[in-house]
Amino acid sequence: MLRLLLTCEHGGNKVPVSYEALFKGQEDTLQTHRGYDIGALELFDKMKSVADVHFHSETTRLLVELNRSVGHPKLLSEFSCVLPEKDRERLLQVHYFPYREKVEHMIQDFVSAGRRVLHIAVHSFTPVLDGEERKADIGLLYDPKRKHEQALCRQWKKKLQQNDKDLVIRFNYPYLGIADGLPSYLRRKFTGDQYIGIELEVNQRFPIQESDKWASLQRLLTNTVEELLQENR
Repeated sequence: MLRLLLTCEHGGNKVPVSYEALFKGQEDTLQTHRGYDIGALELFDKMKSVADVHFHSETTRLLVELNRSVGHPKLLSEFSCVLPEKDRERLLQVHYFPYREKVEHMIQDFVSAGRRVLHIAVHSFTPVLDGEERKADIGLLYDPKRKHEQALCRQWKKKLQQNDKDLVIRFNYPYLGIADGLPSYLRRKFTGDQYIGIELEVNQRFPIQESDKWASLQRLLTNTVEELLQENR
């Protein structure tokens, strides 16, 4: 029996009160794709209607990057890495480990009950990075060595394009599915039969510039995920 776990690690750009001084004068930066995944929380809120369980964060990724492992050079941004060591450790204990542990423990609960987990992590990407245009509407990120992840991504892409043939959908783009991230960490904890991790990346062009298309795309993503669940349960 397949269960859907939906997460959104970069849902907002909020700064906890105790860290506001770190971001003084950086209000514009917090509003950009560096501060959060534009549109991701809106999409997450739409898709969670078909999820068995869901978790999200609205704290800015510039405080601590929930989608990076401890030791990764981008775990803390240039704004938060200046904190003294004991304050950096407290930051992780309060704002990092609890989120990731909630997700991991939920998967363990499902697996212990004999369920297989489909984890979709909802993200979005900036249309242009470092002057280069990203040539995709949707990216589906997975580990090619995991047969269930590959099969579900192919199935999902087919469903999406059956409904909208003009959608440009690419696998492991604009990032590799095996790059450091929460699903990559969870793959080390659970087998391919227990855990299916997919990162959904949607072009921020839609929420920023194409509101009508964005609304229909949210419905399409939600409906096709529901179909995937029905067909694979």
